[in-house]
Amino acid sequence: MAALRRAHSTASLVLRATGSTTSRSFLPAAVNVGSRHLFSRAEPAYPGHWPLNTLENAFMAVGSGLMALKDPRRGDMVAALGETTAGYALPRMRDAMLASAEGRRILRERPSVNSDTVDMEWLKTLPEGTFGRAYVSWLERCGVTPDTRAPVHYIDDPELAYVMKRYRESHDFYHCLCNLPVNVESELALKFFEFFNIGLPMTLLSGLLGQLRLTPEKRHRLFSEYLPWALKCGGGTSKPLISVYWEERWEQNVEDMKKELGVYDPPAAVWGRPLSEAAKARKKKLAAEKAAQERADLEAMGQIPRQPTP
Repeated sequence: MAALRRAHSTASLVLRATGSTTSRSFLPAAVNVGSRHLFSRAEPAYPGHWPLNTLENAFMAVGSGLMALKDPRRGDMVAALGETTAGYALPRMRDAMLASAEGRRILRERPSVNSDTVDMEWLKTLPEGTFGRAYVSWLERCGVTPDTRAPVHYIDDPELAYVMKRYRESHDFYHCLCNLPVNVESELALKFFEFFNIGLPMTLLSGLLGQLRLTPEKRHRLFSEYLPWALKCGGGTSKPLISVYWEERWEQNVEDMKKELGVYDPPAAVWGRPLSEAAKARKKKLAAEKAAQERADLEAMGQIPRQPTP
């Protein structure tokens, strides 16, 4: 009960901080608004679009929220919750992108972030201190790839669907820029940061509900240390990160980027894997790949016998 009361008081805090005190500014964002009808569905507007009517959208929002709370590892349920509760946030995010030349280029060119579009091997050759090198080091340190983001299904407007897609694919960039690992406490801290920065309701819902799974000690740190950072940095000093064309900034110094975007580090997080260990693992992987390539070259030239296929 104490955790639920803390969640309620935190919701009040964030709503006051963002000026969302009227029913129009926040409560309607609890649904994916648009030209929906109560019972009839629209025609699919883009590949992978699964139109929902108003009732289906409401049921999907509640059901996906409950499933995501039960098992936060259900990325498909977290994604569905984000889409069905997006409401007025996506048009505001698009407006923020339209307000800058960088954001307008993103909307016009619609880049994607995955292993096919990002040259990871080239990023590894960039100097230490560049954003690209920091990003690929973060991926290896956390043991993740940019290929795990769920596609968008339930947003009716194709351009707003891309805005949601862009947010998902940029999430790891936020992790990297804020120097936060992949664990529950850090993820919740980043969700609060994202809410103050871009206003997507799912990020607030994730923060308020996810904190119920924390130990009392971690919950205290989340609200006493990370939440003030998220409020001041995400909602005060930082520019809207949805408008950043990350792919054009690989060679930029990451500290200069932080200053430009108004982002500063949160309280130090607990990493499960030291940076030195990640560096050793990266070197070991590169050495194994080099050895395998050299053997394949020698086999092709007939200088050594081919290994039998299992």
